[in-house]
Amino acid sequence: MHRTIFHVDMDAFYASVEQRDHPAYGGKPVIVGADPKGGQGRGVVAACSYEARKFGIHSAMPISKAFQLCPKGIYLRPNFKKYTEVSREIRTIFHCFTDLIEPLSIDEAFLDMCHAVQDEKTALQVAQSLKHRIFQEQQLTSSIGIAPSKFVAKIASDLKKPNGLVLVCSDEVQSFLDPLPISRLWGVGPKTAARLSEMGIKTILQLRHFDKLDLVQRFGKLGEHLWKLSNGIDNRPVVEDREPKSIGHETTFSEDVLDNHVLEQTLERLSKSVSERLRKRELSAKTVNLKLRYSDFTTITRQTTLREPLESASDIYSVAQRLLRRFRDPSRKIRLIGVSVSSLESALSLAFPRQMKLFE
Repeated sequence: MHRTIFHVDMDAFYASVEQRDHPAYGGKPVIVGADPKGGQGRGVVAACSYEARKFGIHSAMPISKAFQLCPKGIYLRPNFKKYTEVSREIRTIFHCFTDLIEPLSIDEAFLDMCHAVQDEKTALQVAQSLKHRIFQEQQLTSSIGIAPSKFVAKIASDLKKPNGLVLVCSDEVQSFLDPLPISRLWGVGPKTAARLSEMGIKTILQLRHFDKLDLVQRFGKLGEHLWKLSNGIDNRPVVEDREPKSIGHETTFSEDVLDNHVLEQTLERLSKSVSERLRKRELSAKTVNLKLRYSDFTTITRQTTLREPLESASDIYSVAQRLLRRFRDPSRKIRLIGVSVSSLESALSLAFPRQMKLFE
């Protein structure tokens, strides 16, 4: 293998941590997310155990729907502080195997193992050792995909969950990809999948045999991207310490809100959380984005880009508040409100230093 990349994905991470810390939850459907309130709750499922998935529950599902499917499940509010600490400890284990680590989220990461393994047999042995080390120290299972590219490794890690291990050698990439549905490709959502299906393309093999120029004419850059992936072309390196493209927070109200004072208070609190994360990463932002979801689930986003970057809670809130007052329909109740920032840059690299607010 000319490149060896691991994709390590923790199995049902939030729910597994809760089952580990509460032995009585073992073997039972555990759903981490919003309070279901007897089927009347708001919000969504953040994660669920494999026992819960047998009922058809999945992440991002409305918590009320999850309760309908499994009313006797164990419903828990997320403990992000605990999950973050566990994630940090698992990443420490990764560093025992390689220093080239690209975290994707709190529970998954790419590991560049090119300098740690020489052949397929060694790759399997190292992966087994890594899985054993994680379980020994954290009592949590993980699934690992091994491949010459990030794209294939990520698919491989998902195929035999939980506690899976899948190796795809260089000369097996195409035979591995060809039978898979196009939904496995990065960039193929429901709408793109429907368009491809109308063209008679349902598998990666069918996409691979489709004319590249035709795909580009129909889909633009996405068409070229999909053609490359279907042909197993993904030369992206593992990049350490990926900076986020955006930082945001949102909340779903327990009851739909019409009161503008409540909305602005909530927006102020969310802006403070965003500001804290910016400061922690020593970042600033030029774009502020407001997200609103009405009671009928209609969702709108509005944003504004500034000349000068900002990072203080009061500045973020001021911009978000203006967006709220300008674009919100005051006659409709709000189910969810969120604020995020993007166009991020290092706060330490600003050409002209700015005086910080005294009480921020």
